[in-house]
Amino acid sequence: MAFIDTISPERATGLLRKLYDQSLQRAGRVFQVLQIQSLRPHTLDASTRLYVEVMRSPRSPLSRAQRELIATVVSRENGCHY
Repeated sequence: MAFIDTISPERATGLLRKLYDQSLQRAGRVFQVLQIQSLRPHTLDASTRLYVEVMRSPRSPLSRAQRELIATVVSRENGCHY
C-alpha cells in the first residue's frame, strides 16, 4: 500500500488552513481526498474550485441530485468509495 505524506487539519496553516476550514463548513470534515493534496495548497485550491463549479454551478443543465447520482455511479463502477 502506498503512503502519501499529508498535513493534518490540526497542523495546517495559511492557505491550507483556509481550505480545510472551508471543507469543514461544506462537509463537516476534511476528507482524505483533500488531505492527499495538502503539500500543494495551491493545487488543492484549484481542485476544490473545479469540484465546486462542476457539482454546484447553477449554470449546469443537470440538477445537483443528477450530478451527485452520476458521480456515485462512476465511483462505484471504478471501485472508488468516494
